[in-house]
Amino acid sequence: MLPVTAYSALLQGAFGNFDAIVGTLASTAPLVLGGLSVGLAFKAGLFNIGARGQFLLGALGAVAAGITLAGSPSIVAIPLALLAGFLGGAAWGFIPGLLKAVAGAHEVVVTIMLNYIADGVITAVVGGPLRQQGRSEAITPDVGNAALPIIIGSTGHAGILLAIIAVVVIGWLLFRTTLGFEIRTVGANPDAARYAGMRPRVVTILTMSLAGGLAGLAGAVVILGVNHLMTPSFGTTAGFDSIAVALLGRTNPLGIVAAALLFGALRSGATLMEILARIPKELIDVLQATILLFLVANPVLQRLFRLRGVKSGLDTTETLTKTYSGEAVVQ
Repeated sequence: MLPVTAYSALLQGAFGNFDAIVGTLASTAPLVLGGLSVGLAFKAGLFNIGARGQFLLGALGAVAAGITLAGSPSIVAIPLALLAGFLGGAAWGFIPGLLKAVAGAHEVVVTIMLNYIADGVITAVVGGPLRQQGRSEAITPDVGNAALPIIIGSTGHAGILLAIIAVVVIGWLLFRTTLGFEIRTVGANPDAARYAGMRPRVVTILTMSLAGGLAGLAGAVVILGVNHLMTPSFGTTAGFDSIAVALLGRTNPLGIVAAALLFGALRSGATLMEILARIPKELIDVLQATILLFLVANPVLQRLFRLRGVKSGLDTTETLTKTYSGEAVVQ
């Protein structure tokens, strides 16, 4: 009965009442933005494994702007803090995009290195210039009036609305604009795109910058909508969750929303599962990793079994012919 109790508590924690549903939506919002970041890059044939670093730099930009504008009116502080988050992530995405376009450096290698650099930057800045005075631990001041307003329930911040807008905008960009067509064409066949008069290098830089901006916006939403401050340990799994969401959603904006809702529900319901079923909430990480494992393994297994089928067919296909003497032989 333990599995039944655990999953029942998980569902209750995620969807058991209105506040639980709102909490799930709040957890889903940054996952949607992060998933869109990775999914957009995939459309251009790029693997944005650096979403974590972009998430962190976006969060850092948002918290720095929020602290600076903490006493300003919310109507001024919030948009500027969100913009700072977007620009922070976009700058971190621009670097691998530029190196890919100009030097041919593989984006996976570059973004992995940038993830490590982002960790160091966060530790240095949060423990240095942005450190709250009088505190022994490394922690920033509160963002004050730059915090996102609550628009639904007790935890439903405006980041939910921002995520919905982002889905609509990215869907429109990909499937209704010339730039979106170029992104998809470059992702499908860069040589054909070049022969058609497109500029794959420019598209690569723009796509990675925009993808980084979306990941940075996800970090800004978490800072401004939930935490309101920053510590060096902030956002340990954010980028990798975004990769899983994008893969599960097949890089389609609507699919990403569904995948993000699943992961958001798992995260939101984990606490109640731990309380009622006495199962560590770290089990959710195992579930997410298992989902990602099957997603990655699926095309590999399909190709493996397809090749086995072809090989088996060749081994068992026999042709009967007759010799001049009339005897049947097998070729």
